[in-house]
Amino acid sequence: MHNAPPFPQLIVAMNTLPPDLEKRLMELEIKAGLADDLLDQLNHTIFRQQRQIDLLGRELAELRKQSQESRQPQARSLTDDIPPHY
Repeated sequence: MHNAPPFPQLIVAMNTLPPDLEKRLMELEIKAGLADDLLDQLNHTIFRQQRQIDLLGRELAELRKQSQESRQPQARSLTDDIPPHY
């Protein structure tokens, strides 16, 4: 089985394109490739930011829990109120 190009008509048509149209096509292919790269970078950035948001959310929940615990009245011993000179 030989490896025939998937779209032989397109290859033949590209070989017969006027030079200005071929240049425009190449520019569009370059722009599409750059757009793909940018999309990958943005996806990676969003992924990292979401991880950071999740971490900050967990830290905030822990701080809220600690804050609520520190506001609750704690049982005190009467000896806590005795001045140190006794």
